[in-house]
Amino acid sequence: MPAVPDITLNNGVTIPQLGFGTFQIPPKETRETTLAALETGYRHIDTAEMYGNEKEVGQAVRDSGLDRADVFVTSKLNNDAHQHDEALRAFDRTMDELGLEYLDLFLIHWPLPSSGDFVETWKALEEIYRSGRAKAIGVSNFQPNHLRRLLESSTVVPAVNQIEVHPYLTQDAVRAFGAEHDIATEAWSPIAQGKVLSDPAITRIAERVGRSAAQVTLRWHLQRGDIVFPKSVTKKRIEENFELFDFELTEGDIGEISALNRDERTGPDPDTFNG
Repeated sequence: MPAVPDITLNNGVTIPQLGFGTFQIPPKETRETTLAALETGYRHIDTAEMYGNEKEVGQAVRDSGLDRADVFVTSKLNNDAHQHDEALRAFDRTMDELGLEYLDLFLIHWPLPSSGDFVETWKALEEIYRSGRAKAIGVSNFQPNHLRRLLESSTVVPAVNQIEVHPYLTQDAVRAFGAEHDIATEAWSPIAQGKVLSDPAITRIAERVGRSAAQVTLRWHLQRGDIVFPKSVTKKRIEENFELFDFELTEGDIGEISALNRDERTGPDPDTFNG
């Protein structure tokens, strides 16, 4: 089993660079699918209250037989819980659903710039962090303008910013802002819901290196330094997405894939999305 590289976050916590995502996995399939991922070697699981499958993720972690300290678990604050006290209650709800003593990473899922005060929400997350119930806290879908406001008004710098990233949306400006402030970038929708897998540049590289287009795209993410967590409900694909550490892309490959950027989102625009 290959060793997955760790990324050290700005508070010293380490996170496996490759994880397993559970977005859009139905609750009835989540436990078995997550167990398959853990059996394959994944040690980083990403969920959210919004996904409706926290309970099953927690069950899989407990049923895996692995030490709790060996599995990195992330969840996210729901969009209806941006008031300070509601955020604290939502975290308690997440922990009850997961059935875990602590969470490795807790994120604000969306900034909701027009309908909520994410700075006040962040203060609730800071309290959770200080309590030790979350080993790290961060944000998701934050743009540089959101991050600047947060940094000006808070004491804890987000450990990560989880954003949509793929070859058609390289997010260079957001990633650069994160790097400048020691905020790690996590990539959701890493293959653009499959849209990039038929791109001629990617399929050409995949043929040359003898890998699938998905493996090439995920390897591109890893070599850029992003934390990535592909999702699948089929064991074969779960295993294939884990087989990324016995080949490398050239700098030319990385540049060619990065040049595919067209600022094309598969999800909402964080500057206008309000839940």
